Amino acid sequence: MKTSFPKNKIRVFLVEGIHPRAEAMFREEGFAVDAHDKSLSGPALERALAGAHVLGIRSKTEVDAPALGRAARLLALGCFCIGTNQVDAHAAASRGIPVFNSPFSNTRSVAELTIAEVIALFRDLAGKNERLHRGEWDKSAGGAHEVRGRTLGIVGYGRIGSQVSVLAEAMGMRVLFFDIARRLALGNARPVRTLDELLGQSDAVTLHVPATERTERMIGRAQLRKMKKGAYLINNARGTVVDVPALAESIREKRLAGAAIDVFPVEPAGKGERFESELRALPGVILTPHIGGSTEEAQEAIAADAAEKLIRFINAGVTSGAVNVPEVDLPAQDAEADHAAPGAPRRHRILHFHRNVPGVLSKMHAVIAQLGVNIAGEYLQTRGDVGYVVLDVSPGKTDRIVRSLSDLPETIRVRELW
Repeated sequence: MKTSFPKNKIRVFLVEGIHPRAEAMFREEGFAVDAHDKSLSGPALERALAGAHVLGIRSKTEVDAPALGRAARLLALGCFCIGTNQVDAHAAASRGIPVFNSPFSNTRSVAELTIAEVIALFRDLAGKNERLHRGEWDKSAGGAHEVRGRTLGIVGYGRIGSQVSVLAEAMGMRVLFFDIARRLALGNARPVRTLDELLGQSDAVTLHVPATERTERMIGRAQLRKMKKGAYLINNARGTVVDVPALAESIREKRLAGAAIDVFPVEPAGKGERFESELRALPGVILTPHIGGSTEEAQEAIAADAAEKLIRFINAGVTSGAVNVPEVDLPAQDAEADHAAPGAPRRHRILHFHRNVPGVLSKMHAVIAQLGVNIAGEYLQTRGDVGYVVLDVSPGKTDRIVRSLSDLPETIRVRELW
């Protein structure tokens, strides 16, 4: 597939109320932008994909293989959120469409919510608030505790878990953590060898793990029974990590004192749709509607991060940060021109996605050699069954190069940068 577009012809379609910072960045590059507040599905999504070179979504818009198959113009897809489960990333890669996300921009927001929930649970703020709204004046210390001296168990000690660790220790908490990878402990935090060991020692357990087969229902009935009686569970990670009916049972039977849950196995598609859960109306339970990263600061940071990755790909062919195609980082053409000899013609850049099979590169070199074109720079990476090569070539015959490369049976997509 051959694709070649000048900047002012690039169309960006943003949905789900992505922060205005992204739209501003795209417009600064001269791209045309359509921004919408709602998620898309069915015919509406197909119409958007039919005309978009770049699609920006959040977590509610699902882009599957059939939809991608009808997106002839789509060059790149940006998930302006943490995960990419809503996109068939493999199908996108097979069409030469890199998928970008922003996995770390909301780290601080999630960590702060977690700490707020730790304090709220130990002080029963949800219960006090509910009773006072009913007109009941309950000025008692019963069931309210300081967090200082309590043990916080962190499951998953990555960027969010480690920040929670630092904040918790600053409040005087003892911190234990469990992670399947070796992690550097911050401050006085201490790693434990098994999840069971962490569950049995912690006054509160907070989860910060991705959604994988290994983490699905990793906190079930057996694990809940291993937690300390009267402990609390916090899940600001993924809804599939906790067996919600088992958690509700544990709270009703008063084995756990309460929980704070921000993510659920099944969530409403949007505002106005009814939320159902076994945890509703249970005492000592704080429920929030998937707002762990929903701060103005986090949304602006996500918008800037994802938009920058998309812009670098459109303008320079950079795929660093893509979740589904080979990652190639390289300078912009303007930067390379600064180092060229005075008066030297500007190089042209060709982006080539291909099936990762033996002999592709030699075929490409043969095509270019037959046309008498010099290769000034070459960058190649492979990932799974997809290869990605970026060629900087001397000007003059790039149209013929692109046509010839498009004819190679291994070619997925060729794009010439303007």
